[in-house]
Amino acid sequence: MAHGPGSDGSADQAALHRNARRVQTALLAAGSDAAVRQLPESAHTAAEAAAALGVTEAQIAKSLVFMADGAPVLIVLRGADRLDPTRLAAHLGAARVRRADPDAVRAATGYPIGGVSPLGHYGLRVLVDQGLADEGEIWAAAGTPNCVFPTSFAELVRVAGAEPADVRSS
Repeated sequence: MAHGPGSDGSADQAALHRNARRVQTALLAAGSDAAVRQLPESAHTAAEAAAALGVTEAQIAKSLVFMADGAPVLIVLRGADRLDPTRLAAHLGAARVRRADPDAVRAATGYPIGGVSPLGHYGLRVLVDQGLADEGEIWAAAGTPNCVFPTSFAELVRVAGAEPADVRSS
């Protein structure tokens, strides 16, 4: 995807919050030319992000952190989808999964809830739900509630070092 810095409203690297710069650096290191874009208002939820970008909620890649047998795992789903904890536990081979609290999210990712990026952290297991493969261009959080970057399912799996999974509710 050709979205170099400065095109289509992307932010100047120096003007970005340090978390967004970390995401931009991770994108570049992974060989992506996607540029982090700073939105004028917060896009804390998938619905807010979709409205701000003029896209459908399904095109928003929301990041959730769950604890699986005490270990954090990041799951990326379409903004309109819900996670199925039973499917997640089965995929991970975990006896118990629960949603991480805000402190655990920040400790695992370095990002606040509403801005959790699927990349730019290290050693965290990342799953990308197959539902995102149905979308063309998708938008993921870039470290703050008002920064995002464009990508595709295949590129997201690659740059995040993620594994595809089927963990959404049917």
